[in-house]
Amino acid sequence: MSTVSVSLHASLLELPPATRARLLPAEHPIVNEAFLGLMETTGVLHAQGWQPLHLALHEDGICVGLLPLYLKHDSLGEFADDWEWARAWQNCGKRYYPKLVSCTPFTPVTGPRLLLGEIDDATFVQRARRLATAAAALVSAEGLSTWHLLFVTSREAEALADQPGLHARIGVQFHWFNRGYRDFEDFLADLTARRRKEIRRERRQASGFEYLCLDGHTATPEDWQDFHRFYCDTFQRKWGEPRLNLAWFTRLATLQPASTLLFLARADGRTVAGAFALRDGDTLYGRHWGCDGFHPQLHFELCYYRTIEYCIHHGLARLDAGAQGEHKLQRGFEPILTRSVHHVRDAGFRDAIDDFCHREAQAVLAYLESAKSHLPWRQAGPEAHDSSAS
Repeated sequence: MSTVSVSLHASLLELPPATRARLLPAEHPIVNEAFLGLMETTGVLHAQGWQPLHLALHEDGICVGLLPLYLKHDSLGEFADDWEWARAWQNCGKRYYPKLVSCTPFTPVTGPRLLLGEIDDATFVQRARRLATAAAALVSAEGLSTWHLLFVTSREAEALADQPGLHARIGVQFHWFNRGYRDFEDFLADLTARRRKEIRRERRQASGFEYLCLDGHTATPEDWQDFHRFYCDTFQRKWGEPRLNLAWFTRLATLQPASTLLFLARADGRTVAGAFALRDGDTLYGRHWGCDGFHPQLHFELCYYRTIEYCIHHGLARLDAGAQGEHKLQRGFEPILTRSVHHVRDAGFRDAIDDFCHREAQAVLAYLESAKSHLPWRQAGPEAHDSSAS
């Protein structure tokens, strides 16, 4: 019988390099050490009120698991959609914040959250449950309201499915899938004539630009400065203070140059818009965009059509263009399920949250079916995907 213990860490850098290399998945550009580590070392998390409190699992003195955790005093940058929960706590005279969150900050991308390395299924379930139990115990010990495990894989959701005290939620995003297309026109051939005509019209309206696709090797400091200026302007107009600083973008491009991409549009030799994306061997993750003014259809061209062309050209299976966006349906993006797991400390709220999650799941599944009925396929399309399977 192994001796099990846990430890808390205010930074990933407190863990030995060999442990980080073994547990943080280097192949995933949004859950690896570069992405998460730079959130800490460039000051991004501190500036936005995220306090790292990572949980490490040890068996017989060896670190065998890691759960990235953050103490939060609001719900910004999580995409947890728990604002109504906070209001319910407040209406009952209780405190919802602070809370614990396990996610990739500011990034609603499905990926591993229970970082356990390469192990068999039985061991994975056992260690996943130990991490979840430790996180719930931390919530109680610190007098916090909740713990939120966001955008988990299906393997993680299944491992925790029947663990007492946990509540499962599902959501919907819209992703584009590569059916082995030869080029963009081959993709359009799968759509109805009306949608083909509309997409071609949108692309013609955005045809007066020079388009570039750069990576960490080819993007210059000036390119990153231009993009970050666009990114900040978008945030300031829509959501307030920008989340990510220029140092985070440029250092990420240096640490993982092949998987860090910039899609730029130029006019008269001047960059007027940019989109930031990350990639692995299977998926392109479109993250942020911005521009210097109003340019009809340029957002669709740069963020959707150019990235679809990139996936086709490079043989990538999927484009994850971020949260929300029913307008993506008309452009061939399919509705997929996302998953999360939640723990509530206050027993008085658990039944209400459990009932809410059950009713919400029924509504989400009905919405998924409705969204599928609006896909613009020329013929009946494939079944909707479950992004948490990744």
